[in-house]
Amino acid sequence: MRCRHCQAEVEQPFIDLATAPPSNAYLRPDQLSAPETFFPLRVRVCTSCWLVQTEDYADHAQLFASDYAYFSSMSSAWLAHSRHFVEMARQRFDLGSESLVVEVASNDGYLLQYVREAGIGALGIEPTASTAQAARSKGIEVVEEFFGERLGDRLAREGRAADLMVANNVLAHVPSINDFVAGFARALKPHGVATFEFPHLARMVEDCQFDTIYHEHFSYLSLVAVRRVLERGGLGVFDVEELPTHGGSLRVFAQRLDTGRRAATPAVDVVIERERTAGLETVAYYDGFQRRADDIRDGLMSYLIQARREGRSVGAYGAAAKGNTLLNYAGVRTGLLPWVVDRSPSKQGMYMPGSRIPIVDEAHLRREQPQDVLLLPWNLRAELLEQLSYIRDWGGRFVVAVPRIEIW
Repeated sequence: MRCRHCQAEVEQPFIDLATAPPSNAYLRPDQLSAPETFFPLRVRVCTSCWLVQTEDYADHAQLFASDYAYFSSMSSAWLAHSRHFVEMARQRFDLGSESLVVEVASNDGYLLQYVREAGIGALGIEPTASTAQAARSKGIEVVEEFFGERLGDRLAREGRAADLMVANNVLAHVPSINDFVAGFARALKPHGVATFEFPHLARMVEDCQFDTIYHEHFSYLSLVAVRRVLERGGLGVFDVEELPTHGGSLRVFAQRLDTGRRAATPAVDVVIERERTAGLETVAYYDGFQRRADDIRDGLMSYLIQARREGRSVGAYGAAAKGNTLLNYAGVRTGLLPWVVDRSPSKQGMYMPGSRIPIVDEAHLRREQPQDVLLLPWNLRAELLEQLSYIRDWGGRFVVAVPRIEIW
């Protein structure tokens, strides 16, 4: 296996989650009588550039199909996060009516709607038809293609170079990471800015967030690795922020190496030094992750089996991709977890890939009144505790499995 960034031979194992279907390949009722395609889900570490990455068994076009079911606007906390970002960027980078913001992986327009509200030009790049159409319904122009150097060149030739390019939770999703980053250098104005948000590898290891591993995530990112990737693509990091989103993320600010003039803030060296002190560029840092993930798997199964023996009713909330990784690795099926609630209409009436657990609406939760509700998207814990506080009315409890079983 060759590193997707530096092309070195990659041999160091990180974790092996056996096999699973793509985490967003939700099943329609008519597909339940047909077989599913399972792919190995293994992750390795490049000891040359320290990019953590999956072994590839599926083409990215298979993973991001036209009926892709993830809609960013379903989370009110994420909408608030996006609105705040737009206001910060407008002030910090002096964006106005003559400016253009381009978001790569713009999904359903969750962020660009606030760009338009601020009177700033907005363009989305989104390859999945379902989410692109949702964005267009909000009046947002969308280019329905995968992004890379070729598309970045085209935007620049068409006079659509960007003052600000935004890439939220997509850098990990691209198999050709060098081509992807090079597209930003092509599509930015000489003094434009690109921002990249992604779950921080250091937090993933610290809290054993192994359920954030799935086929659609090709890379697992640290600042030391991302800075190398960006520099190879013609971008230089000048600032970084640590964020609470997705269990702990980084927001990296970058500019063109050839024309950017912003001085780097001290935050860049602070995060780099912290990663290196933790040992992120050593093999020992990655040892033990498999065992810790196995402990989480076993803890979930022990809890579900015990609940069944005690006659406690259990339902789950949030048909998230991370939930699919967790349930499939643990081998959970409907005998232990009969249903999962999700607010997204695009998922309701479907079935979780692999486990084939039915996805129902929130009215089902109110009718069934389970004694325990397992929160699969634990990263939205605060939001869900408020949203689902009514389960306390019938004495219900909340449960999370990562980084350990907690019941309250």
